[in-house]
Amino acid sequence: MNNSRISTVTQFVLLGFPGPWKMQVILFLMILLVYILTLTGNMAIICAVRWDHRLHTPMYMLLANFSFPEIWYVTCTVPNMLVNFLSKTKTISFSGCFTQFYFFFSLGTTECFFLCVMACDRYLAICRPLHYPSIMTGQLCAILVSLCWLIGFLGYSIPIFFISQLPFCGPNIIDHFLCDVDPLMALSCAPKPIIQYVFYSMSSLIIILTIMYILGSYTLVLRAVLQVPSSSGWQKAFSTCGSHLVVVSLFYGTIMVMYVSPTSGNSVAMHKIITLIYSVVTPVLNPFIYSLRNRDMQFALHQVFCRMRIIQIS
Repeated sequence: MNNSRISTVTQFVLLGFPGPWKMQVILFLMILLVYILTLTGNMAIICAVRWDHRLHTPMYMLLANFSFPEIWYVTCTVPNMLVNFLSKTKTISFSGCFTQFYFFFSLGTTECFFLCVMACDRYLAICRPLHYPSIMTGQLCAILVSLCWLIGFLGYSIPIFFISQLPFCGPNIIDHFLCDVDPLMALSCAPKPIIQYVFYSMSSLIIILTIMYILGSYTLVLRAVLQVPSSSGWQKAFSTCGSHLVVVSLFYGTIMVMYVSPTSGNSVAMHKIITLIYSVVTPVLNPFIYSLRNRDMQFALHQVFCRMRIIQIS
């Protein structure tokens, strides 16, 4: 059998989290609540930054731009997951599966680069405060944001295209709640293709390089903070950087387990739980983490919800 597109599979079955009907309903309600909170929290951050002129600074503009792909990151997987909880067939078309696969990895990669840019912004603000306004201009922010989107969406386009051209002759059952690389490669009729190694090498390279850049930036920030004599300077620096580091730890901790470290020994259930953490749980926590100790953001979010309440009443 050759490796040309001779696929007889026209759709896949996503098993998700198998169980009795009551458990499916409970999972549906839980994930739906998390999805609504994710949309509300991240949209509130975007509105707060847009409406409050005090937040028109590079740090908050980058945060708003980070919240935008977070919304689409969960939207490319959660609605289909919710439908499958209440569906008996749990099917997804061949093209729909690979479209989800592409957007899931592209948006995830875009977020990795956004976290790098946010780390760079904090490094410049704390370690180069006098030069910060002249370096981190609005024009540079726009260029960096555009590069994040461009690299994120171009990076995986070729590998995923070649994976979609592999022969899939059946079976078509994916023991997962989304179309991920491992279960898809397991269903291919072809022997282990080189594109699988290319995909994993590329994923590992992106993850390792971006996390090393982020850790390097915060190492320099920590060194600069420790040289500040006043405790107020320490508190201000840690309040702005601490939330970012928590988000980085949650996101990178789970994706490194999945795509960098060997996962062949892990159970399918463990794969699902890890994927659920970084694809669904982390995006809902980010708005709370970023606003927890940030008074400016708390005030702006309060204004947003007050405005929304006034609009509903009127």
